[in-house]
Amino acid sequence: MLPPDLQSAEAQALAAIRAALAAGSGGRWTVELRFEGLRVLPVALRLASDLAQDSVPLRLLCADMGATALARRDAPGLADRIASFGDQLRLQSESPSEGVLLLLGASQAEYEQVEQVCGNHRGPVVLINSALEDAAVGIGSVARQRRRGFLSQWEAAYALIPMAESALRRAYPASWELYRLDPDGYRLAAEFDRRPDGEQQADALGSEAGLGGNLRALGDLIEGLQN
Repeated sequence: MLPPDLQSAEAQALAAIRAALAAGSGGRWTVELRFEGLRVLPVALRLASDLAQDSVPLRLLCADMGATALARRDAPGLADRIASFGDQLRLQSESPSEGVLLLLGASQAEYEQVEQVCGNHRGPVVLINSALEDAAVGIGSVARQRRRGFLSQWEAAYALIPMAESALRRAYPASWELYRLDPDGYRLAAEFDRRPDGEQQADALGSEAGLGGNLRALGDLIEGLQN
C-alpha cells in the first residue's frame, strides 16, 4: 500500500532493499522517491546507516567531492564508508571492489563513471534517485544502445512515484502497483509484472480518474512524505 509519510516510505524502501540484496550477490537495483523538493541525501544516509547495521560491507558513493564532504559532515559515523565515484574508481584500479555500493546523485554527466564503477564491482549496486537516463536527451543511437546494454541490467527494488492523477509504487519482490486518485483518496487500480508505460497506465486508470479537487489529496501525500 502507499505509505502515509516519509518515515513509512523509508521503512518500505529498506525492507525492499534488504529483500533485493538477499536475492543474489551481484544485482543491480534502483530506489526512486520522486518528490519535488525532497532532500535525498538525508534519506540515503538513513538507509545506509540501517543497512550498515546488517554487518555487510557497504559504501555510499556521491557524485563529486562536494557532495561527499557534505555527506561525511552530516553522518560522521559513516564517514569512513562514504566516498566519491572518483575515489571508488581509484580504489578499483588496484583490484575489483566487493560488498554493497549505494550510489547517490548519478546523472547523465556521471554515466561513464557509474558504468566503470559497476563493471569493476563484484557485489550488488543500488542507485538512489539516479538520472542516468534523461528524457531530454534520451533519443538517438547512443541512448538506444545504453537502454539495450547497461541500463537494461537494472531492476527496481523500490519506487514511489506520484503523478497528477495517480501514483506508482513497487516494493521488491512484489509487483508494480498503480493507484488511482479518487475523491476519497488513493485506490489500487492495477498491478503489473513490469513497470507500466504511459499507455498501460492510461488504460488501467480509465476515464474516471478525477483532477481538480483531487489534486489536494496528492498534495497532502507529497507534503507528508517530505515532513
